[in-house]
Amino acid sequence: MPHSTFLPEEMGTATVSPDGRFEAGSHQSFTLTYTAGRFGIDDTGSIKVVHRFASDMGKPQFDGPEAPNFVTVEASNGAVLHVEYDMKRNIRPWDKTLYIKVVRGFLSEGDQITVRFGDTRGGSPGMRLQTFCEETFEFRVLVDAIATYNYVELPDQPTITIVPGPPVAWRAVLPTGRRIGESFRLSIRGDDRWGNPSDLCDQRLTVRPSRPVEGLPDAVEMTPGRFATVVEDLTVMTPGLLVIDLVDDDGMRVATSNPMQILDGAVLLPWWGDLHGQSEETIGTNSARDFHAFARDRAFLDVTAHQGNDFQITNDFWAHLNDLTAEFTVDHRFIAFPGYEWSGNTCLGGDRNVLYLTEGQPIHRSSHALVDDLSDIETDATSASDLFERLTDRDCVVFAHIGGRYADIDYAHDERLETGVEVHSAWGSFEWLVDDALRAGYRVGILANSDGHKGRPGASHPGATKFGSFGGLTCLWATELTRAGIADALRRRHHYGTTGCRSILEVEARFDGGAELFATDPNLGPVVGTASDTVMMGDIVRSGDAEVTLVVDVVGTAPIERIEVRNGLEVIEVVRPYAQADLGRRIRVVWEGSEYRGRGRETIWDGSAELEGNAFEEAVPINRYNLDKRFHLEASDRLEWTSLTTGGHAGFEARLADVEAGVLHIRTGPVTTSIPVDQIDLEPVVFEAGGLGRRLSVFRLPDVNPHNQVHVERRIPLTAGVDDAIYVKVVQEDGHVLWSSPVYVIV
Repeated sequence: MPHSTFLPEEMGTATVSPDGRFEAGSHQSFTLTYTAGRFGIDDTGSIKVVHRFASDMGKPQFDGPEAPNFVTVEASNGAVLHVEYDMKRNIRPWDKTLYIKVVRGFLSEGDQITVRFGDTRGGSPGMRLQTFCEETFEFRVLVDAIATYNYVELPDQPTITIVPGPPVAWRAVLPTGRRIGESFRLSIRGDDRWGNPSDLCDQRLTVRPSRPVEGLPDAVEMTPGRFATVVEDLTVMTPGLLVIDLVDDDGMRVATSNPMQILDGAVLLPWWGDLHGQSEETIGTNSARDFHAFARDRAFLDVTAHQGNDFQITNDFWAHLNDLTAEFTVDHRFIAFPGYEWSGNTCLGGDRNVLYLTEGQPIHRSSHALVDDLSDIETDATSASDLFERLTDRDCVVFAHIGGRYADIDYAHDERLETGVEVHSAWGSFEWLVDDALRAGYRVGILANSDGHKGRPGASHPGATKFGSFGGLTCLWATELTRAGIADALRRRHHYGTTGCRSILEVEARFDGGAELFATDPNLGPVVGTASDTVMMGDIVRSGDAEVTLVVDVVGTAPIERIEVRNGLEVIEVVRPYAQADLGRRIRVVWEGSEYRGRGRETIWDGSAELEGNAFEEAVPINRYNLDKRFHLEASDRLEWTSLTTGGHAGFEARLADVEAGVLHIRTGPVTTSIPVDQIDLEPVVFEAGGLGRRLSVFRLPDVNPHNQVHVERRIPLTAGVDDAIYVKVVQEDGHVLWSSPVYVIV
């Protein structure tokens, strides 16, 4: 959607100094100089300096010369300027706006407006740059020279390049499962403090596998200029679990890979995908080509799908996306689905994600709000019901999404197409969407993706914005890594979602009297089942048994805090790999939930904890992904923090000097309370805080929890006349969460 096109070459010029390459998240000072063109700027005219919605550059402020992000603005001719900053004062995706209005006087040709971003003259450390990389970060300047509030974009915009910093964390990524003797790869990268893969790695790393691996070198060399190192053609010849440690020259373990199962005769294998993200052509950053390359080469994904907002996808960009997915898709190596995010208003059904199995399919937009070409407006689907009708004969898969808008699956749902719901993304965690589906009797699988806007699909660090969650991943159990294989896994709900970890989760249901397993949902029409006494997550079965044996196997990337066994809307049991007698001096304080379903769901948990009659020996945050959020042990008896949640959880863990002495005083906006330490136990003390699943919990842990692997078997009673939707939620001590798709049992 363009601004005015009236003589842009006559509207002046803009430069920024210094230019060049700058480290992501660093503090810098830039001088932007706007020089007025032939029309000058009339009295009450203005300019805007705008940045992308996705940018998390520090918020400009004008009152604290010694504080970060201090900005000054002046006119060379002494004209009086009014300056303000608004997060949403321009057409998306260039929402974030520094607005500069001439309120007394005017500018003539050659007069200048000087903007100092991060003015250091008063002691400010500078402007904090956005925390993620971008080859062409723009200071985009728009000019209202005529004072009509109709802006012209300058033809040449000043840019800088934002690059990664040095590595501070190493990542070793393995496949989650391969068969005996089947080739696989080990992928290694170093991330900077903001989660950007770094090309400044200069490190020799010794490789230590937990079992023999054929083809694995003793060490790998991480060299400058490379964002990742991949060791190909590895094999293991015996079944079992494999993890690989990376050790530096000082003998320190710097990384442990995700766990990998070596399987004997498996039909299905696990493949990792991030099926939802955007690029700069819509509301994200970096190009759609960069998006697919990052997913494959730096996040080490198996599957991805670019999901741009439909009302921003032009016909040319849609054609380009289809070209890219065809180019990047290589069977048995990497799969890219063509598709889009149907972004209807909430009252018309809310967000849906459409994945096509072939290129050349139509895009049915929710609107043409930011698409000027209206020649195909008759193909729009303006409600979710319209969308499902339009897609009836298309080879595609749909899942419901919560972003700015949220999916209202009570408004519309088509079980033929919409086979899943997205429980987690960078926007937060949304278990209530799963509950909506189960309450309505829908048989859906559970996915998690990023909806990342920062160009890092599959490794979507939230940075420093209101995106307070790490982007999710979906593990898909499929017969093969092809579009058809992955689509079958989606349609049969053979998948689980995580908040970004690559833990292993297997869920089975075993029937004493056998069961009838359906390849498609019987709600869609008559279907012939096959006899089976064991089924997996996502399956739909009919059984005459009164009980079923649920079997859960988890291999975490961190110790397991708990496993919740759920049947529909009910948590029927909480399983912990430790007992009351194992508890020690470790306690956890966890806050979670959101304000409500839509935009503005953030809940602020800024607060403190004081320990009367005891002391904190140490304290560490849980899910503190926003490094600009404060967390500090002020004294042995006082802890302070800033924190927000958007549906998921955060908090802290502390080790107490005494196991039972004293009183813990907690003060946050939503909850203020006091708890005697000797009342903190295995079962959480819960303080409800209104909103949507908003609560604060306090509980105790063992001093050491060695249980990364947990096996659970439980007999689950079945209920006649309704679906038993049996699934699990797994919570790791590092804050990551996993959700299995339910097993649906018809009795």
